[in-house]
Amino acid sequence: MLFNSFVFLFFLLITFVIYYLPVGVVQRQQVVILILASFVFYAYQKPVLLLLLLFSILINTIFSYSIFKKGQLRVKAILLLGVIFNLLILAFFKYGPLIASTIGQELSLKNGILDFILTIPLPIGISFYTFEGISLLLDLYTGKIIFSEEKPSFYSHLKRTAFFISFFPHLIAGPILKAREFYPQIDSKRFDRICWVEVVKKLVTGFFLKMVVADNLNTITETIRYPYFQGFSSLNLLLLLFGYSMQIFADFAGYSLIAIGLGLLFGYELPKNFNFPYIASSFSEFWRRWHISLSTWLRDYLYISLGGNRKGEFRTYINLFIVMLLGGLWHGASWSYAVWGSMHGFFLLIERFILKDRLSQQKRSFIGMIYVFSTVSVLWLLFKLTDFSYFLGYFKAIFENNHIQVKFGIDQVSILYYAAPVILYHLTYLLKDKESFSLWFSKVDYLGYAMMLFFILVDSGAQGKFIYFQF
Repeated sequence: MLFNSFVFLFFLLITFVIYYLPVGVVQRQQVVILILASFVFYAYQKPVLLLLLLFSILINTIFSYSIFKKGQLRVKAILLLGVIFNLLILAFFKYGPLIASTIGQELSLKNGILDFILTIPLPIGISFYTFEGISLLLDLYTGKIIFSEEKPSFYSHLKRTAFFISFFPHLIAGPILKAREFYPQIDSKRFDRICWVEVVKKLVTGFFLKMVVADNLNTITETIRYPYFQGFSSLNLLLLLFGYSMQIFADFAGYSLIAIGLGLLFGYELPKNFNFPYIASSFSEFWRRWHISLSTWLRDYLYISLGGNRKGEFRTYINLFIVMLLGGLWHGASWSYAVWGSMHGFFLLIERFILKDRLSQQKRSFIGMIYVFSTVSVLWLLFKLTDFSYFLGYFKAIFENNHIQVKFGIDQVSILYYAAPVILYHLTYLLKDKESFSLWFSKVDYLGYAMMLFFILVDSGAQGKFIYFQF
């Protein structure tokens, strides 16, 4: 069920009305109402996939409850089994086809098992809710989750776990939740506590970025496909790349803002996922601003577990590279994602090696911003052209197609037109520290939200899925 659909709006209205009914029994069962609504949301297009979500919830409930109940000597074994079980589920459904196709090509094998694995559908959102299940296990193991009751029953824990993993605003494409941050929020909610100003701001901005910016750019950037891109001039190829970079930000940041706004609508605060990433002047800063819920998850649960920066400079480089490589593979079962993660890891290592302790004290520079944005944008091609040979072909065409005449028509103007809001969005952040601008902006920002709402109504692009649904 897409956020940007009339079916979802109808679903949301029904859920919202029932959730806040001023009836005692309803108010006591708000969590159950949202769990059932989330199951309907997830099962809407492919009901059979709900079975996997239910299985994940049950397994994580059993393992996490066992961690809570068992003595310290047995907890480590339970934790290890729980984490392995989550990773095996993710590996089978997400990476099984990649492994099977690689083995089949290398050994020229064709049999029923390989053919079956190659046809396994990718359950939507599996990367997100698998990481959340692991978060629950690790946070319980380290004692970072505080229950409202001293000895929760299995049913009580099952209900909380089902809600944590399935809550529909974040279920499909995040933000990735940490159990220690979400569990303390699970409580009865009141209609009069809704912060409507924040809800409206998040939803309007999110829907505008998705429906107006990303969906319109998506129609144009569809030409970033083999062999179509071979016929474009170097400048047109660069402009398309710029447009896709704007699109992928607007699409994913838009989804995250909508999810956060929906969470607030039901009384839950989801973590911030984007913090104006295209103003970053270093790769380390970029990863503090882009997909924050993923980068902090990888830092807290993987990088630190590997030793972080506590075991010497060389181990720090190795740990950093491993984290980025696995972060790339988290995005998809394709070697192009492994290359994408490896390249980000490589640039982070080079940056850390050159700047060392000065990295955290580095001042923002325009040249640094251009360098990071350009490099990040080139690497986004690996999301669009998952065949690595096509990626290299596009990059080669940028240098070799300067003999082709530059085309400047409606598509090229449209890229600049729909990229402008993303640029303005980041520019307002850069200017907010200037007192005169901040004072002026606080008086007229409502006009900006009114304009975004107007464009949502009159200039939405062709409805498309969110890019991160594939991950």
